[in-house]
Amino acid sequence: MSMAMLYSIVGVVVLLMLLLILIILLISCKPWRFFSFPRSRTIKTGELERPLVSGDVDSTPRPNQVNELPRDYDLEGAFFQNEQFRPPQAGLVHKSRAGTIATNLVQGDSLVLDVITDHSEDVYVGQTLKRPLLRRPLGDEKKQSRESLEHDRPQAYLTKDVFDQRSCLNLEVIAGPSTGLRCSVQSTNPSRLPLTLGRVSPSDLLLKDSEVSGKHALINWNLNNMRWELTDMGSLNGTLLNSQPINHSDSGSRHWGEPMKLASGDIITLGTTSKIYVHITPQSESQIPFAVGIASDPMALRRGGKKLPMEDVCYYQWPLPGVDQFGLFGICDGHGGAEAAKTASKLLPKMVASILSDSLRRERVLSSCDASDILRDAFFQAEACMNHHYEGCTATVLLVWADGDENFFAQCANVGDSACVFNVDGDSIKMSEDHTVSSYTERLRMEERGEPLKDGETRLCGLNLARMLGDKFLKQQDARFSSEPYVSQVVHINQASKAFALLASDGLWDVISAKKAVQLVLQVLSPSI
Repeated sequence: MSMAMLYSIVGVVVLLMLLLILIILLISCKPWRFFSFPRSRTIKTGELERPLVSGDVDSTPRPNQVNELPRDYDLEGAFFQNEQFRPPQAGLVHKSRAGTIATNLVQGDSLVLDVITDHSEDVYVGQTLKRPLLRRPLGDEKKQSRESLEHDRPQAYLTKDVFDQRSCLNLEVIAGPSTGLRCSVQSTNPSRLPLTLGRVSPSDLLLKDSEVSGKHALINWNLNNMRWELTDMGSLNGTLLNSQPINHSDSGSRHWGEPMKLASGDIITLGTTSKIYVHITPQSESQIPFAVGIASDPMALRRGGKKLPMEDVCYYQWPLPGVDQFGLFGICDGHGGAEAAKTASKLLPKMVASILSDSLRRERVLSSCDASDILRDAFFQAEACMNHHYEGCTATVLLVWADGDENFFAQCANVGDSACVFNVDGDSIKMSEDHTVSSYTERLRMEERGEPLKDGETRLCGLNLARMLGDKFLKQQDARFSSEPYVSQVVHINQASKAFALLASDGLWDVISAKKAVQLVLQVLSPSI
C-alpha cells in the first residue's frame, strides 16, 4: 500500500516537472509568433504626405513619355546589369523648379529631394519624419496656403511652425591671435549644437590664445525661447558679453555661468584679448527653392519581435556655411554601430564647405560645372579624420549648386552600397556605384591591383563591402579595402525641368526596386492624388 502511494507521488512530481519544463520551453521559444501575421508594410502615398514638393508641381506625363528605366537596368536589384554608371543621354536636361536661391535638407532611412526645405538637420534612430507641406510663394497665395496646411498637416505641426525656428548664427574673431577666424551654424542643425569655443580640439571655434581655456564657453539654441544663448563653461579667465562678465562669480570654483541671450551685434570677449563679433540672420521661408521628404523604418517587428538598432543617418545642409550657392544632401549606413555614420554625416558637409570656402576652387567649380575634385578631397579628408577602428559606414552625398541664372547642377559621390537615383521627366539615372565585394566594378578594381578575389569569395574579413569610411582595423588587415569614392557626371537642372533625387540605404533597395520607388514618388508628385 505504501509503495503504491509512493509511486503515485513520484508520478505526480514527474508530471509536474514535465509540465513546468513544457511551459519554460513555450515561453523561451515563443512558437505563437510563427502564427501571427506581421503588419503590412505597404507604403501608402498618404504616409509620405506631400512635403516632397510644393503644390504647384505638375507631373502629368508628357505624350510619348515612358516612365521606365533603361533596358539594361536591373529593376529588382536597382542597379544596371553591367554595374557601371550610365551618363545622361545627349540633349537630356535634368530638371528642377527654381524659386529663389537658398536653403536645406534632412535625414533618415531614405530621402527624396525635389528642391529643399528647412535647414540642415539630422534624424537618427529609426524615426519616421513627415515634413509639413511647403507653402507656395508668399503674396496672394499666403492665405490659401495657410488653409491648406491646416487640413493637410497633423495638429502637432500647427503649434509651432518650423519656419519660425530658422536662425543662422555667424561668429567672426575680430581681435586676438586668431583674428579672421569664422564659424557659422544653423538652429535647425542639431548635430552641430551646442557650438563650443575653446583652445583645444574638438572645439568648434578653435582659438590659439593662451588666455582662452581648453573648453571656455558654448553657444546653444534655446528652442523654448527661440533664441541663441551663451554660457561660460567655468573658464579660468572669464567670459564677457558686451564688456559685462557672465561667468560664475567664484571663478576658482570652475562652475558654469548662467545662459545669456545673444543678439546680433554683440561682442564676446574670451579672456582679455580674443573678441568675437556675433551676427544672427533669420532665414526666410521664401528663400527655399526645394522640397524634401523623409521616411524611415524602425525595424521593430523583425527577428521574432527583437528590436534592431537603426544605424542609418540621413542629413542635409543648404546652404553650406559660407557658400550660399551650394548645398549637400547625404546618407550614411553604419555597420558595427551607428557612431561612424554619425561622424561621417558631420564631417562631410564640414569638409565640403571648408574646401569651397577657397574662392579659387569655388569659382573653378562654377565655371567648369564640375565638382569632382571637391568631392574626392572631402571624402579623403573625412576618412583621415575618422578614428573608428571597428566601425564603418557607407557614404553617399549629392552636391547641388546654383549658377545665379536659376539653373542648378547636381553631382554625386559615394562609397558602399547606399544609392542615389535621379529622375527627370520619367527618365531615371543612377548617380552612384555599387561597392559590394561581388560587384563587377570592385572585382575589376582588385584585379587591376593585382589582388583578385578567389573563386567563390564574396566577402572581405566578413564584410560584403569593399569600400567604406572608417573600419581602420580591417583596412590594416586587407589592403583591398578602399575609401576612394565613385564620382558621377554632373546633371544639369534647368528651370523648365521637373526632377527629383532619391537617396537611400540598402534598407530600401533590398525590398523595393528602383522602378517601383520612382513610381511611388511620381504618384505623390501627381496633382491628381
